[in-house]
Amino acid sequence: MSNPIVISVFLLICSNVFMTFAWYAHLKELNHKPWIIAALVSWGIALFEYLLQVPANRIGYTVLNVGQLKILQEIITLTVFVPFSLWYLKEPLKLDYLWAAFCLVGAVFFVFRSKFS
Repeated sequence: MSNPIVISVFLLICSNVFMTFAWYAHLKELNHKPWIIAALVSWGIALFEYLLQVPANRIGYTVLNVGQLKILQEIITLTVFVPFSLWYLKEPLKLDYLWAAFCLVGAVFFVFRSKFS
């Protein structure tokens, strides 16, 4: 696994799992606790997110520009968030997720088209 894009994507996926839990798990798990407790627990989880996200972006930046890294991050975020919201938070599936995914596919096209031409 020496391809910088593959390494970056792998680390960003792992980072996003931590990010999603840090941002949203407290809504289910700590909803009866004071917000400060939820914030402190979330910050603790977010530390692991940053320990993966920072190297992911540094590695990715060796072959991608910042815009490409950001769009890649957004695709990964949606890919992690939708299953999390469905299975963990028991949110209903919405057609809006599909439309958001289509918008991101368009963003991927425009941001990465120079790499493929």
